[in-house]
Amino acid sequence: MPGDGDWPTAFDDLHEVAPYLLWTRGASSFLSRPMSDLVTITGARACTSYGDNVARELASSVAADERVVVAGGAYGIEGAAHLAALAAGGDTIAILANGVDRPYPVGHRDLLDRVADVGLLASEVPPGAVPTRHRVIARARLMAALSSATVIVEAGGRSGSLVVAQRAAELGRRVGAVPGPVTSAASVGPHRLLRDGIASLVADTSDLASLVGPGQVSRERLDMEQARPPSPAPTRTL
Repeated sequence: MPGDGDWPTAFDDLHEVAPYLLWTRGASSFLSRPMSDLVTITGARACTSYGDNVARELASSVAADERVVVAGGAYGIEGAAHLAALAAGGDTIAILANGVDRPYPVGHRDLLDRVADVGLLASEVPPGAVPTRHRVIARARLMAALSSATVIVEAGGRSGSLVVAQRAAELGRRVGAVPGPVTSAASVGPHRLLRDGIASLVADTSDLASLVGPGQVSRERLDMEQARPPSPAPTRTL
């Protein structure tokens, strides 16, 4: 709960939408790690082999840098990120939209059990709770707030991972996106983030290192910028 030693202070940036408490299974001390140590990797559930390979490479790099890979335990990009972190002997956190006692998706039961054994499962809903669309959408703010940077590897145009990227940008966190083939539907989301200036390009592990490096934009700075009065509109002359 807020005030406990392991409570992530990064959630303070969520203000009125911060969770009231977290249910955890595993090393809850991971939540008290500095925000700069945590990197969220997310993306399409129906990812391509290209996306799977890139997610594993990026997650392995995060683990090698002794940072924590944060993901949602889902099929596709998130599963690949967890697996790579575990294979590298690194730390990983799965933020769930269901109770920590109910592995979801069921096909990831073994993976989530491994994460719980050496990493952490965390959820804002109590044990026994099932995932719903609302809970999945609400979880996005937790995945975004917890880490200093979020990387979208692949995502369709309506992928829920784009909500994580949007929330991260709103909180002043860094956002990265991996480019892909223009012919692939899984490239639509990352390319949109890059086009709209929401994300920085992450093409390899050196780009990732630059993304998670020093110079994090503070929430206070963003608030000050948003509070500035808009510049007067130019007058038109005939």
